[in-house]
Amino acid sequence: MIAIVALGAVVAGFVQGLSGFAFGMVSMSFWAWSVEPRLAAMLAVFGALVGQVIAAVTVRRPFDRAVLWPFLAGGLLGVPVGIWLLPHFDLPLFQLCLGLLLALWCPLMIFSDKLPAIRWGGRGADGVIGAIGGVMGGIGGFAGVVPTLWCALRQMPRDEQRAIIQNFNLSMQIVAFTLHVAAGNVQWEMVPLLALVGVAVLVPVLLGGKLYLGISEQAFRKIVLGLLTASGVALLAASAPVLLKRLG
Repeated sequence: MIAIVALGAVVAGFVQGLSGFAFGMVSMSFWAWSVEPRLAAMLAVFGALVGQVIAAVTVRRPFDRAVLWPFLAGGLLGVPVGIWLLPHFDLPLFQLCLGLLLALWCPLMIFSDKLPAIRWGGRGADGVIGAIGGVMGGIGGFAGVVPTLWCALRQMPRDEQRAIIQNFNLSMQIVAFTLHVAAGNVQWEMVPLLALVGVAVLVPVLLGGKLYLGISEQAFRKIVLGLLTASGVALLAASAPVLLKRLG
């Protein structure tokens, strides 16, 4: 299990450094096979937090506070809800539903560059999207998935999207991990694996961040949507056997 935890953290750290999100989804695609779901959720939240701290220092981007604050406000309301749901939540079923959404919708976006950007909803819609991201962040480190998809649908410029998602994810992971500790979800026997994840993400996040600095706007969009698609397929692959076993 130690090798799988380390491998999942390395791959997820690189993807997070490159895209600014997706640590939870990528790591879960490795850990869902052999790591207990509640432990995997804590490792994903902690790994995403460490990765975002590193990325915030090494890949800084200016951002408009007026654009960011609705996402943060909604997310701060959503995180406690996600943490409350976690003990009562069917994580494999959630992964299946999220995987279906990503695997079906994101490829359409990759091959539909001429789709008009979403302009409706304004700051209120951004706040709702932030709240959904907060709930998903509390459940297991998935805070950036829906906000990233929303920014892509709005066709935001690369650096603006990166700044929003990076700052949103960092804020949500800080709040989520703090509340998990306060709720007693982080136990002493988890500490060695948490430390392993924290060390494993250091270099991959830096490498991913350097690669991000050298890619174009169009390439970044395709990478983000491609990663969302691949994460969706991985979530389906991780959750389907568990759910099929229940049916059998």
